[in-house]
Amino acid sequence: MNTSEPADRERGDTERLNWIDRRRAKIRDEVARNRRGEYTVPTWVLTVALVVIVAGWLALILLVG
Repeated sequence: MNTSEPADRERGDTERLNWIDRRRAKIRDEVARNRRGEYTVPTWVLTVALVVIVAGWLALILLVG
């Protein structure tokens, strides 16, 4: 056993590489879906847009009227 790192670190490095590989694959798959036109807008973005539109109309009605 002339290694400079303990066996636990080797497993940790392997897990880290696997995590990185999984993360890269997930990002790669998402980019491929977006290029095919299968992207979706998150629900919270739609909610914020709806609130802004409704608040704008209410402000317009109350300030002008």
